[in-house]
Amino acid sequence: MYVSHLSLHDFRSYASADVALEPGVTAFIGRNGQGKTNLVEAIDYLSRLTSHRVATDAPLIRAGAEQAVVRAAVVRDGRTATLEIELNPGRTNRARINKSPLPRARELLGLVRTVVFSPEDLTLVKGDPSDRRRFLDDLLVLRTPRLAGVRADYDRVLRQRNTLLKTAGHARRGSSSQEGALATLGVWDAHLARTGAELLAERIALVDQLRPYVGKAYETVARGASRDDAEITYKPSFELPRSVVEEVAQQPSRNPTQAELTEALLEEVERRRRDELDRGVSLVGPHRDELLLTLGNGPGDSGTRLPVKGYASHGESWSFALALRLASYDLLRSDGDDPILILDDVFAELDTERRAQLADLVAGAEQVLVTAAVAADVPAALAGARFEVAGGQVRRTDGVG
Repeated sequence: MYVSHLSLHDFRSYASADVALEPGVTAFIGRNGQGKTNLVEAIDYLSRLTSHRVATDAPLIRAGAEQAVVRAAVVRDGRTATLEIELNPGRTNRARINKSPLPRARELLGLVRTVVFSPEDLTLVKGDPSDRRRFLDDLLVLRTPRLAGVRADYDRVLRQRNTLLKTAGHARRGSSSQEGALATLGVWDAHLARTGAELLAERIALVDQLRPYVGKAYETVARGASRDDAEITYKPSFELPRSVVEEVAQQPSRNPTQAELTEALLEEVERRRRDELDRGVSLVGPHRDELLLTLGNGPGDSGTRLPVKGYASHGESWSFALALRLASYDLLRSDGDDPILILDDVFAELDTERRAQLADLVAGAEQVLVTAAVAADVPAALAGARFEVAGGQVRRTDGVG
């Protein structure tokens, strides 16, 4: 899979841009603020319908414009499709394939797959649990696009349920308004448990599949590490019933079923009812879960593991962040697809050894898109097409095309 042509209209700093691309490595070179990252951000947006740099669409629209358009010709298994997304802040975004409108923009998901390495990746290690949950959910949707609908349903249920919790919590105890809110709340409890259990089951299974890839990647990028040093563990916001925990322990390949998770969520919601009413928020569910990242103490350790956040050095944190991205890439490749790799200004953050290691690991990908402030930041292993980005212009400089 690769992008053969990218066209932008009023996206970020570009009133318009047209760039012909090809398989292999392409590097966009330019000083900060010249727009090189905007090019790869647009391709990643087509993949995930969200930016790796900002949380909303509004900053993606060029100043003074009302909408933006990203269009890309994507080649997959020898066939080309033109994907297009029209960004309309405050209104519904519109999507097209080969100029034919799609009923919903999210039907673009899964048609192009990207894995982005960027300086923001440190938030996977040092940031809030929400950053790690987003990492898992983005990967889930890339692999199984229908889960975008499950995630959207869960978010909708959560908003409605929180509104009811506030209403019931503020109403006078025993009043008709409180009783009505509590009766309605029971319906939304069931919705929360059903959609939450599906999302939870998918995340748990994903972490199990991702775990060996993380260990292997960390061994590759961290000096003197073994593949047992880095570990990821999914931690739900509640304790599973003992019977389920015991069964899972006896069968290492078994995860809790969706039905078991639904029942456990309902029981925990009931147990925490008073706390939720007092605080006016939902305290149970996958929106409160955590992806735990831990490191062993190296050769000869006693089995003690420490959380990466707060204990790891800067170098170890970077290695773990890189390992998560490399693991994502390897897992997507195991599905039979070769994602587009985007290395967004990442080499400036790495020492020489890690630069070379990362370059060697990704050089064989079908398409690698690199951004860098200076050409010297791009390792020799990533030789390929070169574009200079300056003053809103994108110009090929390697004498081809």
